[in-house]
Amino acid sequence: MNTPTQKIALVTGAGSGIGRAVARALLEDGWTVVLAGRRPEPLQALVDEAAAAGRTALAVPTDVTRPESVQALFDTVESRFGRLDVLFNNAGVNAPAVPMDELPLETWFKVVDTNITGVFLCARAAFGLMRRQSPQGGRIINNGSISATTPRPFTAPYTASKHAVSGITKSLALDGRAYNIVASQIDIGNALTELSERMQRGVLQADGRTAAEPMMDAAHVASAVRYVAGLPLSANVLNMTVMASHMPFVGRG
Repeated sequence: MNTPTQKIALVTGAGSGIGRAVARALLEDGWTVVLAGRRPEPLQALVDEAAAAGRTALAVPTDVTRPESVQALFDTVESRFGRLDVLFNNAGVNAPAVPMDELPLETWFKVVDTNITGVFLCARAAFGLMRRQSPQGGRIINNGSISATTPRPFTAPYTASKHAVSGITKSLALDGRAYNIVASQIDIGNALTELSERMQRGVLQADGRTAAEPMMDAAHVASAVRYVAGLPLSANVLNMTVMASHMPFVGRG
């Protein structure tokens, strides 16, 4: 069980990219971090890295699209630590940028299952644990996107899913008031990861051009999350946009 000074965080999609950067940042700040993701190998590598630095991490392979897998994850958190202070609800997928009528329906369902249902399932389980635990309350931080505000060309599945995340965030912020549960959304633009590296070589623009875009280090996203995570529950950042300064977003289209 946790001691009063132990801070427990859970990061989904922790095996790579933004999730890995955030997990490392929280570990550096003294959090005990539960690492969730589909692939056990990168999760265990992070556990070993944390242990070598005298920090505590726990790997729990999880598929956020499966309710039973999410329930097993949160059962593990509760049985091992007795509480959860912060969830970084990060796991997500994208889809190829193709005209809507050329998009396979299986791709639509994959994006919806991961980016909407997966986010909801994890938020739901975190809400329940934070409501039951003593002291009551906690913080849920959802990984949004600038696409939650403005789409790119041919990105209907991803854009729709991130608009839904905004709705989930606002609902959590409202419904959590009675239980000292707060919710935030970090909208990210052009953080450099394994998946986004291709954007440096060219991305379809609203005017039909293909152009390389400026990127930022994912460590800046981690800094934003660690700031929000460290706030007392009496204060919150409901929405934050962290983006490469010169990327085409303001005035896009």
